[in-house]
Amino acid sequence: MLGLEWSQAIELPRVASSATKPSEIRRAWVHRAPEDHVIALFRASSLGAGPVPAPWWLRAVAEGRLESREIGFRIEDRISQLLIHRPGWEFVPWAADGESGYWEFMPSENGKSGHTVPTTVLNTDRHDGWIDVLPAHSGSTPQPIAVRGPGGLRSRLGEFEAVR
Repeated sequence: MLGLEWSQAIELPRVASSATKPSEIRRAWVHRAPEDHVIALFRASSLGAGPVPAPWWLRAVAEGRLESREIGFRIEDRISQLLIHRPGWEFVPWAADGESGYWEFMPSENGKSGHTVPTTVLNTDRHDGWIDVLPAHSGSTPQPIAVRGPGGLRSRLGEFEAVR
């Protein structure tokens, strides 16, 4: 039953597929319920079966590495403010279960370089910069590039957008 309850807690509404930024998909229980209840259910759900699908910020908050869900939302929103008006960037709302979506730089796909997968910006709990960039590629997925927050992303955008 706990697994079913968790599945419902992270379930996004159908309208999420048309979202153009992360704030438009924050409609699940994990986004709206009291944060302490969300963390308690996440921890209980994670006990038996190992890792369960969850937003990056929830894993970081539960580990004590991020102060709150609100800070995670702010990080997502700052990335959105940075990329939404830049030509070529598109938000992809249909990420893995529970995740917050990601951004793709479309000119890096099928351009002169011939890559079949575009440069991708996604949030992560892998490190305390909270942002990974997967370079445009074909074939196997390259190692993600750790970026130190929205400021670090802003300072490296020229480098990431140079691949076309």
